Parts: sequence; C-alpha cells; structure tokens
Amino acid sequence: MQQRIVTDARRTEDSVLATNKVLRNTYFLLALSVAFSALTAYVSMVMNLPRPGLIVMLVGFYGLLFLTHKLADSALGILSTFAFTGFLGYTVGPILNAYVRAGLGDVVVLAFGGTAAVFFACSAYVLTTKKDMSFLGGMLFSLFIVLVIGVVASLFFNFEGLHLALSALFVLFSTGAILYETSNIVHGGETNYIRATISIYVSLYNLFISLLNLIGASRD
Repeated sequence: MQQRIVTDARRTEDSVLATNKVLRNTYFLLALSVAFSALTAYVSMVMNLPRPGLIVMLVGFYGLLFLTHKLADSALGILSTFAFTGFLGYTVGPILNAYVRAGLGDVVVLAFGGTAAVFFACSAYVLTTKKDMSFLGGMLFSLFIVLVIGVVASLFFNFEGLHLALSALFVLFSTGAILYETSNIVHGGETNYIRATISIYVSLYNLFISLLNLIGASRD
C-alpha cells in the first residue's frame, strides 16, 4: 500500500514537471515568435510592402499553419513556427502603415496595449486559480461556426456594421481561446509546446487586428 502511494506521488510529480516544462517552453517560444513577428511587421512597414491579396493570405496562413502542426513533433516545427508568425507579421505591416498615415498611431498603441492586457489577465487568472476551462470548448466551437459564416457573408455584403460585429465576436472568441488553451496546458491536455504556441499566437493576432478595427472605428 505504501509503495503504491509513493508510486502515485512520483507520477503526480512527474506530471507536474512535464506540465511546467510545456508551459515554460510555450511562453518562451511565444515571446520569440511575437518578437520576430514584430520585426517582420516593422520591415514590411519600412519597405512599404503592399497588403497581400485574399488568395495569398489564405494560402500563406492555412498552408503554414498546416505545415507547423504537421512538423510540431520535430525540430523543424520551430522553423515552421517562425515562418508562420513571420508571414503574419508581414501582413500586419501594411495595416499599421495605413493607420499611421491616417494619423491614428495612438490607435495602434491602444490595440497593442489591449492585446497585452487581455493576454496577461487571462494567463494570470488560469495560472493562479488552476481552474479547468474545458467547459468553454462547446461555446468556442459554436462561436467559430458563427464567425466562419460571418466572414463568408462579409465577402458578399460589404458594410461597416457587419465588420464591427465580426471584430467584436473575434475579441470574445480570442479571449476565450487564450483561457481555454492555457488551461489545456496546465491540466495536461496539451503536451506539445509548438502547437500550444501557435494556438495562442493566432488568438493574439486575431485579438490585435480586431481591437484595431474597433478602436479605429470609434475614432472615425
């Protein structure tokens, strides 16, 4: 009986250590990815690169996302992560240039600050309370379906109200996704730090772009 207790204690300790390692590696790779993304966004702004078309955006986003998930269990997954986040950084550059040229540089700062605040608040809440946020899974899936339908509709019906509604929903979806993914790591549901990094990064990207749209619209 005593040996079984000792064995269970060792398994629990190993599980906690493994979880902490995934969490530590995720945040480290996420920090590097965000920094690299910011660098490519800056280069894109300085070189005044054009905004990629819809086809290039979709192929680049989903192609690199699929590749990263495919290589997540190998060292090549790290290179793919930087390729993915670097590409998204490039796509942000032309958007930021448009805001800066319109005299809305403060909107960019506010959106960045809001994104950072949401991320740190969500992460701190999950890490301190250790609350299981898996109950958000169903809601996030339903919201994802609504967003897909809304994005498709926006391609045919181009009016401001729809775009603002989608941005607001993306803020809710991204916030919930950060809570869900962080909780998933803490409770051992996600054991691959590359997949975890990509998941949180995409949430941060969507959150930042959505806040840009909402704050920019309020200043229009």
